[in-house]
Amino acid sequence: MISFFKQIFQNEKSDGNQDKGLQGERQAARFLKKQGYKILVERYRCHYGEIDLVARHKDTLVFIEVKTRESEEFGDPSLAVTDEKQTHISRVALDYLRRLKNPEIPVRFDVVEVLPDGCNLIQDAFSLSEPYLY
Repeated sequence: MISFFKQIFQNEKSDGNQDKGLQGERQAARFLKKQGYKILVERYRCHYGEIDLVARHKDTLVFIEVKTRESEEFGDPSLAVTDEKQTHISRVALDYLRRLKNPEIPVRFDVVEVLPDGCNLIQDAFSLSEPYLY
């Protein structure tokens, strides 16, 4: 019986975090549009995983990771974009590019931190992870 309630609580908790994440992504998309970005895809998914936003900024294709936090108590939200997460995002980005038949376009990885007082954009937050090439 306890495991049943634990499972229900965990599901509710993850749904709440997922809702906050989706709200953060929407807020980030609105923020980026004001910065001149054109949002192409929200939550691009493939068998490698997911990228929060894919956008065009001037002549560059941008893959964007959104980190939403209620406070900076545990540091900057961008610190959660670890080397492992960067590798994961790189794989998904390469899948996206392959589906476009590898266009000759500059590519960049940005991070948007979403906090109660607004958004913070970190352009060119990281490069395509090794050993991947584009």
